[in-house]
Amino acid sequence: MTNDDSPGDEPPLRKRLLRLLARLAPLEPENREELVQVLKEARRRHLMDGEALSMMEGVLQVAELRVRDIMIPRARMVVVERDKPLDDILPVIIESAHSRFPVIGDDRSEVVGILLAKDLLQFCGSGDRRFNMRDILRSAVFVPESKRLNVLLKEFRHSRNHMAIVVDEYGAAAGLITIEDVLEQIVGEIEDEYDFDEGAYILKRGEGRYTAKAHTTIEEFNDFFDVELPGGDYDTIGGLVTNKLGHLPKRGESVEVDGFRFTVVRADSRKIRLLNIERPAPVEGEVD
Repeated sequence: MTNDDSPGDEPPLRKRLLRLLARLAPLEPENREELVQVLKEARRRHLMDGEALSMMEGVLQVAELRVRDIMIPRARMVVVERDKPLDDILPVIIESAHSRFPVIGDDRSEVVGILLAKDLLQFCGSGDRRFNMRDILRSAVFVPESKRLNVLLKEFRHSRNHMAIVVDEYGAAAGLITIEDVLEQIVGEIEDEYDFDEGAYILKRGEGRYTAKAHTTIEEFNDFFDVELPGGDYDTIGGLVTNKLGHLPKRGESVEVDGFRFTVVRADSRKIRLLNIERPAPVEGEVD
């Protein structure tokens, strides 16, 4: 069994990072704060760029964060029911645009497996095969909320699983986490089901529903929707949401501003990355 808290199990990424930093500092850093300061000094001396610095800070954070810190909570999970017909399942798949889905059974709080959207292709456009969820259901991987992210990433890589169901101390499903969630803590936003055109910041997903990059400026937002969101000590809609909530939001948190409802889709321990936007009544002149 993996011991998540073993002090002697130094992550390989951190070992390599320390060897690199030995060339940049006369003394080896003794704690994380000193290590970050050495990295920032290397950036100031143009020995690395800002993106490299951000990734190195992400590596350090992954070694400290636990699954509960970045998981998608149970209330925000998009699930499908094991005993529903294909005609009821397909709209959920299409609407969410995800590639993997937790499957629930008779007890709606229990996850019984994982459905891969691609496994449904064999049932589309052909009446030769009768759909039965149990025939294509894949086993779910369960992990505790307390598992460290660096340990989970290693397990994802070895098992080639991309999704795990997070369980609380009583064994009940508390949420889910994907390998993309962990990697984004290091490399930043990975765009997958949110297919933005090159140079675009806001993507229309349906009537009154949009997805936007959090670094979209207030000016760009106002131009897109032909509105005048209030300004303040921020330049982006991510900054606006953070300001309104009064803290760095976690995934799933929402806030309403001037008729728009902003919901955090992606965020790490440093900033918001992606937002869903709901606008119940679009006005004339809206740009699509």
